Amino acid sequence: MPRDLSDVLHYFLPELDGAGSAPPEGARSFNRRTEATTLTPPRRRTPPPRRETSRLPLSILGVPLGERDVVHAAYTWNLAVETTRLGGSSAIITPDLDLAAPLWPSIGQGPRELEIVHCAARSLAELRQAASELAEERGKAARRGGIVFARIPPAWLADADAKSEADPAPAEDWIRWLLVFTSARRRDVEATFERVSRWIRQRPGLEVGVTIHGVHQIAEARAAFDEIARTCDERHGVSLASYGLLVDDLDVYRSIAAGQPIGVAHPHAPAARALTDVARLLYEDARSRVLG
Repeated sequence: MPRDLSDVLHYFLPELDGAGSAPPEGARSFNRRTEATTLTPPRRRTPPPRRETSRLPLSILGVPLGERDVVHAAYTWNLAVETTRLGGSSAIITPDLDLAAPLWPSIGQGPRELEIVHCAARSLAELRQAASELAEERGKAARRGGIVFARIPPAWLADADAKSEADPAPAEDWIRWLLVFTSARRRDVEATFERVSRWIRQRPGLEVGVTIHGVHQIAEARAAFDEIARTCDERHGVSLASYGLLVDDLDVYRSIAAGQPIGVAHPHAPAARALTDVARLLYEDARSRVLG
């Protein structure tokens, strides 16, 4: 697993050093979506009975996303699409609370193998179990591994914060691999460290990866990741994984508005190439070992 941003910069094109632009005026209007749909029609899952799973065919990657975190959800959806385009199996699992939220794009072009599954989970434990079942189900037909991206409502992590000391949850109740998106802005970097720090204290052995977005230069991404990673190492003795950077440009917002993957709608754009590179890093980690 890459542990430092400098270890993964070779994935990214030289032109990204000057890429990126401010969000277009009125970009927030793209967030006003009234119906969550997917590449294939969503299906509902009820929480399955709890059972021990020693090994999962696909890795489970938890992504903390608020109900209106449309940009990060778009990144997640695009990374799932790119994982499939790289030859892996991928799916997104999300609580059915999202059915009324504007998180996921409308049906667009993309790999038919990718689906967004809405489950009836109401806690981290139920979400983890539902994700495990989906990973097993999808893994039966997966020859080259893959990832189940699990959307985690931040409130559930806050609940886990409050309960962890008095009533620690069993290890199987937690998703052990998390992806965190953050910009390079000072307040976002500090907030990201605080969140990651809480999660690490709760669950020793938790693997956390960080992807930086919204930068104008590679140096900004490097400085932001290094600050978070260095502080985590100094205070907790934990190494974070770097999953590179995403170019936050106009194509991202166009993708949200059109409900189409960036790699399909704008395959030669810097944003598309950056997404492919980040997806490749995630996919390589997922194939190197199975993380439930």
